Amino acid sequence: MAVTGNYVITPQTPKSGVAVCTTANSTYSDTPANTQKLLTAGPNGARVTKITAMARATNTATELQLYVSYDAGTTKKLINSVLMAAYTVAQTTGQIATDFGYSEDLPMVLLAGAELYVAIGVSNTGVVFAAEWGDY
Repeated sequence: MAVTGNYVITPQTPKSGVAVCTTANSTYSDTPANTQKLLTAGPNGARVTKITAMARATNTATELQLYVSYDAGTTKKLINSVLMAAYTVAQTTGQIATDFGYSEDLPMVLLAGAELYVAIGVSNTGVVFAAEWGDY
């Protein structure tokens, strides 16, 4: 995309995506196990404004992990972690999504082609991650 000085460049294409993790990752090296790709930034980069997660079934407290890769998933760097509280899934209660804290006011900016991966610290029937972003 051509850029003109003194003009604000905003995301041009709104996107959303999901990933599901079921098996735990217990290593924090550059090659973590059991990660799932959540999103890939476009050719001009991306602006991530929301990442949340919800459990598919009753879960114990578990760490939710967020990794970034700049080399198509060969190496992944841990960049964020939040705690998903224990929750008993029931037809009479509402589960509150665990939020990673990104928003319109506090976005994550990604370089062109960067990929975000997610993982969980405790194996589970499934933790569903959701992301909202815009490609520049």
